[in-house]
Amino acid sequence: MDWYEIKGIDRIDSPSVVLYQEHLNHNLEKMLEMVTNDVSKLMPHIKTNKMPKVIQKMISLGVKNFKASTIAEAEMAAREGASSVLIAHQLVGPKIQRFAELCIQFPNTEFTTIVDNSFTLNKLHNEAINKNITIGFYIDINNGMNRSGIEISPKLDKLVIEIKEYNNLFFKGLHVYDGHLRDSNFATRKGQIDKGFNSVNSLFKKLKLNNTELKMISGGTPSFTTHLSNDDRICSPGTCVLWDWGYSKILGEQEFKFAALLITRVISKPTMGIITIDLGHKAVSAENSIDKRVRFLNISNYELLSQSEEHGVLKVEAWEKIQIGDVIYGIPYHICPTINLYDSVSVIHNRKKIADWPITARQRKITI
Repeated sequence: MDWYEIKGIDRIDSPSVVLYQEHLNHNLEKMLEMVTNDVSKLMPHIKTNKMPKVIQKMISLGVKNFKASTIAEAEMAAREGASSVLIAHQLVGPKIQRFAELCIQFPNTEFTTIVDNSFTLNKLHNEAINKNITIGFYIDINNGMNRSGIEISPKLDKLVIEIKEYNNLFFKGLHVYDGHLRDSNFATRKGQIDKGFNSVNSLFKKLKLNNTELKMISGGTPSFTTHLSNDDRICSPGTCVLWDWGYSKILGEQEFKFAALLITRVISKPTMGIITIDLGHKAVSAENSIDKRVRFLNISNYELLSQSEEHGVLKVEAWEKIQIGDVIYGIPYHICPTINLYDSVSVIHNRKKIADWPITARQRKITI
């Protein structure tokens, strides 16, 4: 049997996600090994897995500080005993009130967020005063990705000076995400990342002259292998916990295993050479082109021609051998948004399903 084949697969519905416990454990152990078991170097991003059980496993290994994208993810981590959670998504509208409520409802977890402008600073400060709390934040630096953050410029200098006016806000350090740097050649990628951090390093050293407690939260999975070697940087890998086809193609130096696969079945053979599966674009992340959505493991010489909401249409060479109801295992190209499409995963141990784990934080709101 191939490593992914499951005994009793007839009891697992499709389309669905299965989680291989042995591979999950390997990935968590590998992540720790890469930082020589120094958990202070890690702030894993939980947007990939969104599961309480996975957070519990990381906490049992000593990893207690996390990064999140949503209020729901942060609440989930706090419920499982996280020491700290950084919401690395600038808060606007009702999210500012929800964030303050998190701080009040979970006093044993330190919540922080990111800021790149005066307007957000003022809104956070007003809410902190209203709730009689102190809110910690990191300045989000635009390191060339141009998605969020403030560029290193006189405008940033003014923002740093302005911070001193807000008594109910607590400046924690810098947040720098460089997810746009993902060259498949590690040496090239490392050179690009290091070059992009030259001015960031200078800024951080200057800021630490006045506050030695400041921290710098850096990167994601693509830059993990670069940032882990710098003593000043805390790493925020996320995808590596589950791994996917996309990163396996470009991050050859990282030795993670596919921990989450898709289960789909053949539902029709409408014409010669064509099969239809129950894996539409509601079942696998569809932000990429049709050839970069899923890689199937137990069929060969195929082409995914199209997807609609509930159907995937494939051109296959071995059409006569494929039967209605056949199970096909697939690796998602991008696991993070794929996981977000499902309510739960089937957990596989020793080739058998042993449990269902809820993907709790796929919800936009849990209680707060």
